[in-house]
Amino acid sequence: MTTDGGSARADDERIHQLEEEVDQLRQAVSSHAVVDQAIGMMVALGRVAPDQGWAVLRDVSQHTNIKLRHVAELIVIWGRQGEIPREIRAELEDALDRHGPAQIPGAPSTD
Repeated sequence: MTTDGGSARADDERIHQLEEEVDQLRQAVSSHAVVDQAIGMMVALGRVAPDQGWAVLRDVSQHTNIKLRHVAELIVIWGRQGEIPREIRAELEDALDRHGPAQIPGAPSTD
C-alpha cells in the first residue's frame, strides 16, 4: 500500500487553510465583542440608541483615521481606567453631538 504524496500535500494545505480561517474567525469574534462593548458604553454614557452608538464609533474612526476596532478598544479601556487619548475624546464628543443629545460625563460644561 503506497500513499500518494500529492494527496498528502493537498491535505496539509487544506489543514493550513482551515487553521488560518479559524484564526480569522476567532479574531472577528473577539473584535465584535469589543465593538459591542464600546457601543454599549455609548448607549449608557451618551444616551444614544445602539445604531447611533455604532454611528458614533464609525465617525470617530473615520475622523481620526484609526481602525474602528482600535477606537472601540480605547473606549473600553476608558471605561475601565478613566483615561482616553485627548484626540479620541474630542472626536467622541463631536460625534455624540452629531448623533445624540448628551454630553460625555465629566466633560467640561459649555454653559
